[in-house]
Amino acid sequence: MATPVTAPRPVLDKPLLHYGRRTLDRVAPGTPEPSYEILRISPLTPHIGAEIGGVDLTRPLTGELAAELRQALLEWKVVFFRDQRGFTPDHHLALAAVWGSPEANPFFPKAGTAGVSRLAKDAQAIGNENIWHSDHSFMKEPALGSVLRAIEVPAAGGDTIWADMGAAYDNLSDGLKSRIDGMTAVHDWVPSWGATMTEEQVARFREQLPPVEHPVVVRHPVSGRKVLYVNEPFTTRIVGLSEEENRELLDDLVLQARIPEYQVRFRWQPDSIAIWDNIAVQHYAVNDYYPQRRVMERIAIAGVPIS
Repeated sequence: MATPVTAPRPVLDKPLLHYGRRTLDRVAPGTPEPSYEILRISPLTPHIGAEIGGVDLTRPLTGELAAELRQALLEWKVVFFRDQRGFTPDHHLALAAVWGSPEANPFFPKAGTAGVSRLAKDAQAIGNENIWHSDHSFMKEPALGSVLRAIEVPAAGGDTIWADMGAAYDNLSDGLKSRIDGMTAVHDWVPSWGATMTEEQVARFREQLPPVEHPVVVRHPVSGRKVLYVNEPFTTRIVGLSEEENRELLDDLVLQARIPEYQVRFRWQPDSIAIWDNIAVQHYAVNDYYPQRRVMERIAIAGVPIS
């Protein structure tokens, strides 16, 4: 009987995403260790995401509390609060104002209060945010952050995941870091949001939202830490590369957000609140709850120039 011929394994042009230890710094090296007098910090991972206790966000926000909230977000990139009963749209606006002014998303339905967007998903309005992204990267000055409040959540499912894009940059190979240093990329909303629009609607929105360019690697506007700044739905190409080179390099870079060591996952409950640093992280809304209902309200915080 003849011995079966086994096809040879394909030779990979490059190694798979590496396994083993990764560099997971919570803050940029050399940053003094933060301390807190008001907030109780309960980390969800060693470097990204923390639940915060010791604060009732329905009460007036003092200057000291606001300073600690800003420090906690800078340190942990995304922070969470539970059981914020009685939290109103006015409280929502006051909390977002700790970091800046509200920024409207032209594609989101608005709630009853100016600056607040309502995201209601169910069997009729199916969620489609289940792709790794950075909010408003298609704008010249992308949103600095977001404050998201849970109104109604499914009995199971509907979690959100965030990925630390500073850690993603830190763990790139030295060769890849050198290659992308100084590169810029085009960000555009048309391939994603535009896919659900008529040509007339796309043309109307295009007047106010043309394509923009951002560095592939940006420095965080407060910490100065280097952050990988490309995302799957909005980054369409890297300037100066051929189509083939673009596809290969962008695939490598956007896949970094999917590495579990860079991530934190949050299980929503009614009256939970998440605040995230939109320059430091990407996020992904897990779409596993159909046809259950999930209702959230969000304020995006107006951005600043990034470089």
